[in-house]
Amino acid sequence: MGVLEIVVLSFGLATDAFAASISSGIAIKKMKLRHALLIASFFGVFQALMPVIGWLSGIWATEYIKTVDHWVAFVLLSGLGVKVIWDSFKEDEEEVRDPLNLYILFIVAIATSIDALAVGVSMSFLGVFVIKPAIIIGIITFITSFAGVYIGDKLGHFFEKKLEVFGGLVLIGIGLKIVIEHVSS
Repeated sequence: MGVLEIVVLSFGLATDAFAASISSGIAIKKMKLRHALLIASFFGVFQALMPVIGWLSGIWATEYIKTVDHWVAFVLLSGLGVKVIWDSFKEDEEEVRDPLNLYILFIVAIATSIDALAVGVSMSFLGVFVIKPAIIIGIITFITSFAGVYIGDKLGHFFEKKLEVFGGLVLIGIGLKIVIEHVSS
């Protein structure tokens, strides 16, 4: 697997994290550099770790991963998307949904990187050593997620509530896309 193929694959894997980071950027009220770094780090690290875990799982886990990965991602992303939409209709209260909540970041990072787990399993079948691709996947995901947080932040100040609903719909859409891709193939 050449560097160009790994880079293209990395951008494909990073799209879910990019969309989720835009949603997070929309929800952050007072953006700081450390917020974007935290979100991008979560997504980048998980996107880099999941292919390694998948690669280590190898042949043994292939059928299990193929049968449930899309449902797990769908449930996690859709559940979070519904919560984002629900929260956007609530009156502004003192308790505001915290997009920097480590539990939420953990769940979204896992949900957006499940495809990378399956890619890692595929790499084990192809005899590709996973460390170089994992590093490239992690770096590209970090960069796109970092940019996504700022894109969401800039758009969010213009269209607050509508963009929060849009961000929730994006998360649900990603979950649906994953299910449709797996069901139709």
